[in-house]
Amino acid sequence: MQKRILGNGLEVSALGLGCMGMSFAYGVAPDPKEMISLLHAAVERGVTFFDTAEVYGPFANEELLGEAFAAIRDKIVIATKFGFRIEDGKQNGVDSRPEHIRAVAEASLKRLKTDVIDLFYQHRVDPDVPIEDVAGTVRDLIREGKVRHFGLSEAAAGTIRRAHAVQPVTALQSEYSLWWRQPEAEILPTLAELGIGFVPYSPLGRGFLTGAIGADTKFEANDFRNNLPRFSAEARAANQKLVDLIAAIARRKLATPAQIALAWLLAQKPWIVPIPGTTKLNRLEENIHAAAIELGADDLAEITRAADSIAIEGERYAPAMNAMVNR
Repeated sequence: MQKRILGNGLEVSALGLGCMGMSFAYGVAPDPKEMISLLHAAVERGVTFFDTAEVYGPFANEELLGEAFAAIRDKIVIATKFGFRIEDGKQNGVDSRPEHIRAVAEASLKRLKTDVIDLFYQHRVDPDVPIEDVAGTVRDLIREGKVRHFGLSEAAAGTIRRAHAVQPVTALQSEYSLWWRQPEAEILPTLAELGIGFVPYSPLGRGFLTGAIGADTKFEANDFRNNLPRFSAEARAANQKLVDLIAAIARRKLATPAQIALAWLLAQKPWIVPIPGTTKLNRLEENIHAAAIELGADDLAEITRAADSIAIEGERYAPAMNAMVNR
């Protein structure tokens, strides 16, 4: 697989792998042994960039990656995150106090069975802690050799600038796809100016852009999409227009809708590295093949023009989670 550079020199595969769903959020978690086999399969196919967080589980996802990659740690790049308060096994607000960041780093290092975190993101901005203090704490962890690169997630442009002035930000991770293009307004220009990489999560709209989810799809009781306004039956029915558009283009290109959605993202900037998640080998291989699809200027213009004409229905998060983004 081709490689891309994030920010100030972090080389990763052009497509990464979001690992959250292997332990958390999308119904009953799969068998960890099967997920370890899938992680190894990803490495064998050229994926080097793996995304996790302490809150995924909580803790179980980092432990999964630690077990899977202990013997091949030098071949891969692991990104994990701090910034949530975890109480009684559940996420309970944000916490980016310097002492908490340090405690999370030490615990994550142990779970990941490593002596350094390649990319350490602030998962959500904490309005009670100056971003300069956050950046300064990660800067110190970098100087101590416990972290290699600093990242932010769902941060506003002004926050990115303030953090970057203290410790260069290697990557911003935020949602970006054909059904959530808000980053194009301020975030992408800011990243381009500052030389920061972009790691879009949910690049396939949490599965919706693949065409495998319709208005009548039923999710498991503990699937968090049940609580997302954009996944109400009414919103899914309204947003089917976008999926139909992607599917039509995919047929012409002899590709799948997922591959077109990922290829579109990869074509936006050379420093964009999407991290689609999956728990299935066939989907992993399908996603990886998207990196080989070339969309010309006419293709991109057509896709963008058509997407512009479709109004997406439904907020992407419930109000409490919406309040944690773009700040």
